[in-house]
Amino acid sequence: MKKIIIPLLLFVQTFSNAQQRLSLNDAVSTALKNYLGIRIAKNNVTIATINNDYGIAGGLPSVLLTGSDNEQSLNLNQTLNGGTKIQRTGATSNAAAVGVGAGVLVYNGGKVIAEKKRLENVQSVNEYQLTSRGLTLASNVMLKYYDIVRQQSYAKTLEKSIDVSKQKLSIIQTQREIGVANNADLFQAQLDLNAQLQSLEAQQLIIDQDKTDLLTLLTLKTDSSVVISDTILVDQSIKLDSILNHLEINPDIIAAEKQIRINELLETETLAQRYPSVSATTGYNYNRSENSAGSVLFNQNYGPYLGFNFSLPIFNGGIYKKQSQIATLTTGNSKLLRDTLVLSYNSIAVKNWQAYKSNLQQLVTQQKNYDLSLQLLDLIMQKFQLRQATIIDVKQAQQTFENAGYQLVNLSYAAKAAEIQLKKLINRLSF
Repeated sequence: MKKIIIPLLLFVQTFSNAQQRLSLNDAVSTALKNYLGIRIAKNNVTIATINNDYGIAGGLPSVLLTGSDNEQSLNLNQTLNGGTKIQRTGATSNAAAVGVGAGVLVYNGGKVIAEKKRLENVQSVNEYQLTSRGLTLASNVMLKYYDIVRQQSYAKTLEKSIDVSKQKLSIIQTQREIGVANNADLFQAQLDLNAQLQSLEAQQLIIDQDKTDLLTLLTLKTDSSVVISDTILVDQSIKLDSILNHLEINPDIIAAEKQIRINELLETETLAQRYPSVSATTGYNYNRSENSAGSVLFNQNYGPYLGFNFSLPIFNGGIYKKQSQIATLTTGNSKLLRDTLVLSYNSIAVKNWQAYKSNLQQLVTQQKNYDLSLQLLDLIMQKFQLRQATIIDVKQAQQTFENAGYQLVNLSYAAKAAEIQLKKLINRLSF
């Protein structure tokens, strides 16, 4: 048994068309590996991780290398201050420039710091969303897996009842041969057996279709043949307080808390736009020009530079103020969504625990009923063999046994389903 740890979803399991035994661990691990929704969520985590960088937030310096070289042919007509006139047709001119510059943001109201923290929280939200997807997928696989176990268990009950019908038919045939049974009982016994065989075939169809649904969840070929041999064992130690007191570790609730923080940081980023922005620049430039005619035939300059840029928004139609108001309202909405989610999950926890507790209590009585129905069926068959019970008595005992078996396995499955949902709420699924 192990707990789901998302995003550690790396498990290699392959199936061929040959019939293979499938355990719960195999089923869940294969689904987590193959399911397309999980792969999309993992890609979203990777994207958010890449985005979580000071460079994306604008906090790292930028360095730029520039260069140009322009060659011109022109007709020149100049008059200098001293009265000298220069006229030239087809004069050439060459201008070259090379520079490297760097700029770094010095201050912008804390926007960079807030944006970097926001990107960290966005990454966390995607990670918890991946966890939530994994839990949902795992719980769906477990529910379908145990539903197959449930249907197979009921099929075994039908097979036991069919064995009784075959025994009943054999007894009647023997009694008829010695002249103590009539054809009516023989025909009725055969009809009862045929009806039960049909019921078993219908039950097998349910099992086969459940397996197809499970293979679809595992993203495997739906015509694959798998064998599931398992029983439904319910953890009877779950306490309601242990669920309610640990709902804060539910990935959806944590993601909702992170979303509140993201919106609060967006408020800070929006507010920072109203503060001054200061950046520093530095670099080195080289410029050279050469002309075949004109007042300046050659010019060359080069050297480093250092500067500062300053900007302060004075008025922009109140856009920043409105954006800040919207960001505040968005944060308020995210808090309301978190509170709604907590309230909903508390309700889900209580209702599932009520179902869990009720089913466990009923299981005790139903197990006794099942044992008694089996004893009754054996007793009636003994009496039937001694001609102290009728074929109707046997049929009624069989129906009682089948109903008891059906109710027993249904209660077991219902209790297990409630257990799965409770453990899913606090990220404690085990398989």
